[in-house]
Amino acid sequence: MSDQIVAFSTYEPSQSTTKQEPNPPSRRLKWVPTSTDHIIAAEKRLLSLVKTGYKTEQVNIGSGPPGSKIKWFRSSSNEPRYINTVTFDSSEDSPTIVLIHGYGASQGFFFRNFDTLASKFRVIAIDLLGWGGSSRPDFTCKSTEETEAWFIDSFEEWRKAKNLTKFILLGHSFGGYVASKYALKHPEHVKHLILAGPAGFTNESEHSSEQFAKFKSSWKGSVANHFWESNFTPQKLIRGLGPWGRNIVQKYTGNRFGSYSHGDPLTEEESKLLTEYFYHTLAAKASGELCLKYIFSFGAFAKRPLLESASEWKVPTTFIYGYEDWMNYRGAELARKEMKVQCEIIRVPQAGHYVFIDNPSGFHAAVLYACHKYISLHSSEVPPFPQGLTAV
Repeated sequence: MSDQIVAFSTYEPSQSTTKQEPNPPSRRLKWVPTSTDHIIAAEKRLLSLVKTGYKTEQVNIGSGPPGSKIKWFRSSSNEPRYINTVTFDSSEDSPTIVLIHGYGASQGFFFRNFDTLASKFRVIAIDLLGWGGSSRPDFTCKSTEETEAWFIDSFEEWRKAKNLTKFILLGHSFGGYVASKYALKHPEHVKHLILAGPAGFTNESEHSSEQFAKFKSSWKGSVANHFWESNFTPQKLIRGLGPWGRNIVQKYTGNRFGSYSHGDPLTEEESKLLTEYFYHTLAAKASGELCLKYIFSFGAFAKRPLLESASEWKVPTTFIYGYEDWMNYRGAELARKEMKVQCEIIRVPQAGHYVFIDNPSGFHAAVLYACHKYISLHSSEVPPFPQGLTAV
C-alpha cells in the first residue's frame, strides 16, 4: 500500500512523572497515526521553545467524584483518570495562576506566554478531561447539567489532588466558560478570574444578529444546524481524512497564525511545532470535544448563559478581548452591570480570538495589570493602565 494512504504509528516515550493510562506500545498500521504518547511528545517539542524550566505530570483524579450524584463519565472501565498538567518554575512566594485552554485547543497553545507569566507567577496549565494529553474517557453525557459537571467536577478533583486554593484562574474561550462555572460553584478557591474571549455569556434569542438569523433559516443554515445537532465536530473531519488530516491542520495554523494573523505571526519553527501538536490533539480519540451541542446551541450561543448568573458572581473578574475577537465583549458589559464584585474589561489591539498568541505583549500587560495587587503585595499603589490597551 502507498505510504500516502496508510501510515505507521510509533510510540515515543512519555515525559510524565506519574502513571498514564495504559497504551500498549506496538507498531501497527493505523488510519489515524496518533496516540497519547504522540501528543505528549509533540507537547515536549513545542515547549522546547520555552526557556523556563517546567515539570509535566499526569494527575490522578480517580474514577469519579466522591458523593457526586452525576457521574461525569461513564465507561466500561473504572480505571482512574488523569489530567495532563504542566507546572513552570517560579519563586516560592509567587501567586499561582492556573490556565485553561479553549475548545479544540490544549495547554500548549499558551507556549508564547509561559516565560513572561512564569516571571511573576507560579504557572500551572492543564488539559481538560477529554482533551490534549489528559485521559479521554467515553463521553456519554446527555444533558447540559451532566456536561458542565464533567468539566467542573473533574477540575475540582484535580484541584484537590494538587492541594491548591486561592489561585488566579484564567480561561480562554470555552475554557473561560468552564472557569466561570467553576468559580460560581467553588468561589472559595479562586481569588481572581481572568476570562480571555470567554464563550457562553449570551443566548441566541437575545443576541442573535439579523444576518445570523437569515443564514440559519436558509438551506445552508439548516444543513449546518443538522451537523451541529449530530455532534459532527471539526475533529471528526480530521480523523476521517486519516494521514491527510495533518495537511488541513497545517493550512489552518499557517493561515490563522501566519498569513491572516491579526498581530505577531508565528515564526516558521513555531508554526511547524504548533501544527504537529495541534494535529495530534485533534486526531486522538473523541471525548471532551463532544460537549459542544450540550453546552451551546448552533452559533455558539450558551444554553445556560453566564449572563443569567452575573448577580451571583463572588470573584473579582477581568475580561480580556482582542479588538478583532469574534466573541462580542458586549456580553461582558451586560454582565458587569449585574455583578456585585470588581469587574474590568480590557481590549487588546492587533489581536483576534487567540489574543495571547496574536499579541502576547498586550495580553501579558493586561494580565499583569489585572493581578498587580497579588504580584506587588507590599504596594497599595495602582499602576497606570497599560499603554496601547483600551479599558471599556
